[in-house]
Amino acid sequence: MKLPIPLLLALVCMAGGVAAQTAPRAASPSVKPVEIDRVVAVVNTDVITMVELETRRLSVERQLRQRRIEVPPEEELRKQVLERLISDRALSQAARDAGLRVDDAQLDRAVARLAEENRATPAQLRAQLERDGVSFTRFREEIREEMLISRLREREVDSKLVISEADVDAFLAEQRESGTVAPEYDISQILLRIPEGANPEQIERQRLRGEEILRQLQRGGDFARLSAAFSDAPEAMSAGALGWRSAERLPQMFVEAAAKLKPGEVAPLLRSPNGFHVLRLNASRAGTDVGMSGTPVQQTRVRHILMRPTEATPQADVLRRLRDIRERLIGKSAEFADMARQYSADGTATRGGELGWIYPGDTVPGFERAIDQLKPGEISEPVRTEFGFHLIEVLERRTDVASPERQRQTARQALRERRIEEQTQDWLRQVRDRTYVEYRDR
Repeated sequence: MKLPIPLLLALVCMAGGVAAQTAPRAASPSVKPVEIDRVVAVVNTDVITMVELETRRLSVERQLRQRRIEVPPEEELRKQVLERLISDRALSQAARDAGLRVDDAQLDRAVARLAEENRATPAQLRAQLERDGVSFTRFREEIREEMLISRLREREVDSKLVISEADVDAFLAEQRESGTVAPEYDISQILLRIPEGANPEQIERQRLRGEEILRQLQRGGDFARLSAAFSDAPEAMSAGALGWRSAERLPQMFVEAAAKLKPGEVAPLLRSPNGFHVLRLNASRAGTDVGMSGTPVQQTRVRHILMRPTEATPQADVLRRLRDIRERLIGKSAEFADMARQYSADGTATRGGELGWIYPGDTVPGFERAIDQLKPGEISEPVRTEFGFHLIEVLERRTDVASPERQRQTARQALRERRIEEQTQDWLRQVRDRTYVEYRDR
């Protein structure tokens, strides 16, 4: 049950008050009141306590050390973590106000998938977290909150994004006019967000912070540490890394800046409607032609069998079963389609595992690498992806121009990814600006 804020605040204050009242009755007059907890911020109708803040700060600090990222000074990190807690609390409140819920069964499935991605069972994941000093109950609630926020974003941003036919026509014309495949960039960023309706002094203050960060980087400062200390971007605690993205899936401002940089260089301070960006190019490479330019591309016809580890069927059993199936397929004592219908946990099972013609970029990297290494008629060893373990067979290959429908579908998806990135940042800023926040620890 969620307590009304006056009562919740009273209970927190009472906790400190009990210690204060009992002190005079202690045997020694030198005994001082012991503070149990205190409120550090009020977020709309909820509170964030010092215990919550310190628990999250220590968790973030541990994650940074595991990634070998230099940990910012304690006070800087505490401030960043508090701002992230405030934003997350505001978003989860908005999700619940919108009637969104994540029940325990959905949460259990999400935790099981997360454990699988870490090559563990849920029980093993829980044991590892507890060895690291992380409460499994708190961990589950953080996953629930992330799921709520994700669903809210899908509702408020993804579902409202409109890509017109004119947008697709213009995008395809641009691709054909260039006559080249768009490059791919590995980029990191530090975002200094500007509130909606900010006055000139606030804007100038953020600009000066951005210029100071650039100066620190020029003097050899660590980008990952500065990201953790100052960035308002979602990836702040992950060294600011956006990962590999093709040019058409990045904001045009980022593409234009990255095109002028060498790996390791940092662009001059960039300004967008959301704030100031410090952008570093980590690496670049030639892009993959996905058929939008009208040039022929290699296509591969594929089928697969997918199996997922569960509590009842642990990973070792899944791998053993897939290897047994592979031996039977190679020995011609079984048909691939029959095995897929019988064993595959994928929606393609009823089609004998058929995925149809696959274009570059259609599948996750691990799956695509396995496809590229197979000749027609060959069957892979078990291949791990975030979906589980696969047996993959390449049936045939061809080089052909993508159909007009395929070109338009790909262009539409590229435009969606580019605009979702921009509009998500704008939406996050609006939610934060509408949130009532009262700091109690300053």
